[in-house]
Amino acid sequence: MTENKFNDSNRHMLRHSLATVAYRGSKAMRGATEEFARFRATNSCRTPAELLAHLGDLFDWSLSQAKGAPKWQESPVLPWDEGKARFFASLKSFDDFLASDAPIQFSAEKIFQGPIADALTHVGQIAMLRRIAGIPIRGENLVVAEITEGRVGEDQPPPRREF
Repeated sequence: MTENKFNDSNRHMLRHSLATVAYRGSKAMRGATEEFARFRATNSCRTPAELLAHLGDLFDWSLSQAKGAPKWQESPVLPWDEGKARFFASLKSFDDFLASDAPIQFSAEKIFQGPIADALTHVGQIAMLRRIAGIPIRGENLVVAEITEGRVGEDQPPPRREF
């Protein structure tokens, strides 16, 4: 499926969704240590580092779908700081593609409902694991958060309204 003018709003929504994942991900990961990265709540639960590797894989896969050559590749689990760098780099690569004039060769709706929605779930799991591990993050009114299309790095603005 090739993109047409109608899909400009889809491209914008996908980019805003990536910025949302980056904002929420940055908050969930901020101040977490390598010890937390190895935390396992149960034997069948992924560690935060395993979730982080999967998050990077999701956005590599999304980019390959958008380019019309879908390919899933599972990456190794990296040390926490390297895993975060890879995750944010994969977000940036996908965002850079969406910011270009290159045609999207895959349904924007399917990209959102699959990998982007999955990523939001996994970021939430990391936040929940922080609470279980005894290092919770504060809740926040995300409606007023400063989430900006194209801002997909780890460095995010401070929360406007935490509780």
